[in-house]
Amino acid sequence: MNPDRRGFPKRHILFGIVMSVALIGCSDNGQSGSKNAASKPSAADIAAGKAIAERECKGCHGLDGKGAAPGIPNLADQRDRYLIASLTEYKDGKRTHAALRDIASHLSEPQTRNVAAYYSSLPPIAPGVEKGAQIFSPYEHGKTLAAACTKCHGDDGNSKTPGTPSLAGQQPRYFVAATQEYLNGARETAPMHGLIRGMNRLEMESVALFFASQTPTQRTAPAVGNPAAGEPLTAICGGCHGSHGVSSDSATPSLAAQDAEYLVNATKAYRSKRRHDAMRRAVAALSDKDIDNIAAFYVVQKSKAAENGQTLVRDLTEKCNRCHSADIDNLAVAFPKINGQDKDYLTMALRAYRDDRRQSSVMHNMSVPYGDAIIESLSSFYASQPVKPAK
Repeated sequence: MNPDRRGFPKRHILFGIVMSVALIGCSDNGQSGSKNAASKPSAADIAAGKAIAERECKGCHGLDGKGAAPGIPNLADQRDRYLIASLTEYKDGKRTHAALRDIASHLSEPQTRNVAAYYSSLPPIAPGVEKGAQIFSPYEHGKTLAAACTKCHGDDGNSKTPGTPSLAGQQPRYFVAATQEYLNGARETAPMHGLIRGMNRLEMESVALFFASQTPTQRTAPAVGNPAAGEPLTAICGGCHGSHGVSSDSATPSLAAQDAEYLVNATKAYRSKRRHDAMRRAVAALSDKDIDNIAAFYVVQKSKAAENGQTLVRDLTEKCNRCHSADIDNLAVAFPKINGQDKDYLTMALRAYRDDRRQSSVMHNMSVPYGDAIIESLSSFYASQPVKPAK
């Protein structure tokens, strides 16, 4: 049996970072596979299952249940209910791996139970050090990369240079989008343009998470503009940028405690240079004095960190473990064990759910917020975890 190799955001890089991920297998009704999949298979013949594995499965999964290459899942000690459900989904076309669909379609129900029982009976595969299953922290990775930004944006993302934006507490998805706009020319070339030219998506998301997790410092009123006069003018802004400029949407920037000169220049740029229709309509009728006053109001507002990157992996995995812990074996839904699983397979599976290329509305809804950096951290965490044999 080959793995489902269909590969791999919205809120959070994460990015909204709050996952109760049921990582590899629920169907649209919250169950995996057919109605019978939730019941413990009966009268399985392990010896007969081994013969099927010898004939059909060992090329990819081995007779010991270990994936033969990155991206191929380990089957040893996996829940038999989940294996049966997965084969049923291949047979029914809910997963689209041609070889597996062909194999599953030729297996009778007893044969499916037997081969699932065989792999379920095997001892678990220990996490593979040779596969580099080290826990990836997007926060720490971002912290390392962000060192190149501190000269202009400050050590913790709080800029002290007029005209240079603060990055501390900024919404991460917006940060990634803004970075890409500098790269594709939608924003004018800046001094930092050369520093970000070689960044990939995972690196952008990691830096974004680091800065999103920093606390913005309180600012005093700027020399230009009147905060009191600016407050009523911000009524139209609050619907997107949040109360007093603290955004709750990962794709919309926070304006509170931002550098005054940067806010003024950015707002004026939407009149002609920056391509954003809604913003252009919003600022079209504003005078220069109005813009100065609006900026002054937002500058003195108290802001906060948008994320908590330091505890992200721990917080997410605590939610995942509610369904995927090896100690939980009495749920009606056939959730797979994921400790010690192949990292590349976990990454591809979660990306496929996120991108709606695996049929599961439950998993899709839970994983939509997550960018590549968060998926990488989750898959590396579970790939590195010790596995417990079935009780």
